[in-house]
Amino acid sequence: MEAKTYVLVHGAWHGAWCWREVAGALRAMGHQVTTPTQTGVGERKHLLGKDITLDTFVDDIVNHIEAEEFTDVILVGHSFAGISITGTADKIPYRIRHLVYLDGVIIESGQSAYSTNAARHRRCPAKIGRGGRPRCFPAGAAAEGFRHTGKAPACRLGEAQADAASRRHL
Repeated sequence: MEAKTYVLVHGAWHGAWCWREVAGALRAMGHQVTTPTQTGVGERKHLLGKDITLDTFVDDIVNHIEAEEFTDVILVGHSFAGISITGTADKIPYRIRHLVYLDGVIIESGQSAYSTNAARHRRCPAKIGRGGRPRCFPAGAAAEGFRHTGKAPACRLGEAQADAASRRHL
């Protein structure tokens, strides 16, 4: 089997640590695996600030791939990192072999991560929270501008009806 290069990107409120077992298994199969942590989370939480944007997350991954001099990368994005890997592939397509969206968020030009999940929030059967807003979130996301409240959602992903956006995940 040909050894491949994997870059595994974590979702919101995670860090590289969440890939520990997956990365170990891939390495045991002879593949090269890296798990960068995006700015402001995990072991880089001390860098959290109001100036972090989606571009920051994309630049984190682009800079990682370029600094490691990777080519032919299988880029995997979990949850919110679907946005990061899409932007990365747009900036350096010549370094990317495949994109893999693991329950990943996919947005179109001009959309925000929140706008793609608004319909899912409206259909959630649990109606709690400020103003009667539903508290049912797709993996890696939370209402109120995606700030993590530390509380468990009222219903878990899969309990709310799927929308068209969720069917686009690979």
